[in-house]
Amino acid sequence: MALIRLILLILLARPIARFMTGADVIGREHLPRRGPAIIAANHNSHVDTLLLLTIFPAHLMHCLRPAAAADYFLRDPFIGWFSKELVGIVPVERVKAGSGADVLAPMREALAKGAIVILFPEGTRGPGTDEMGELKSGIARLAEAFPEAPVIPIWIEGAGRVLPKGAILPVPMNCTVLVGEAVAPAADRRAFLADLRERLLALKAQAPPQRWR
Repeated sequence: MALIRLILLILLARPIARFMTGADVIGREHLPRRGPAIIAANHNSHVDTLLLLTIFPAHLMHCLRPAAAADYFLRDPFIGWFSKELVGIVPVERVKAGSGADVLAPMREALAKGAIVILFPEGTRGPGTDEMGELKSGIARLAEAFPEAPVIPIWIEGAGRVLPKGAILPVPMNCTVLVGEAVAPAADRRAFLADLRERLLALKAQAPPQRWR
């Protein structure tokens, strides 16, 4: 199954991503070279995951584990199988605050096995305007639990216009993936989240204008 996943990502997903978006990458040298690591990206479209899965070199693709909402991606048996076995998602339950459920357990397990976990700290897709929502504290807790795992900020410019939330057909527009340096550990979670947000907005400010494909 790992070989099938690798073939799918290299021969199908990567060409589709490049055809649809151009998949320009700035700061590729900051991508982690091994796991465990945490990718912290803004989120406006399902195209975000496609882009992030295809910008890594082939020898790291088996390590990539995007965190994804279990209620959405496991709602259908076939979609669930495809998402877990071929996309490689880490299913995350969406629960109400104060429920006591340990929603981070699957991500901690993946990191403990040396995975590169792709996480969208806003928790859900935005409106497609490239505006960033509030960052949830889960990523700060993961960074505390795995200090050896670098947290790499990534800003994805334009994916929300290629395939906005609720859309079915993509629009061929250029997207840019901007990769920043790892976020330094902080004394507390609030400071970490503030630093991460500042890093993401700084990457956004560097994004070139979008253009039609």
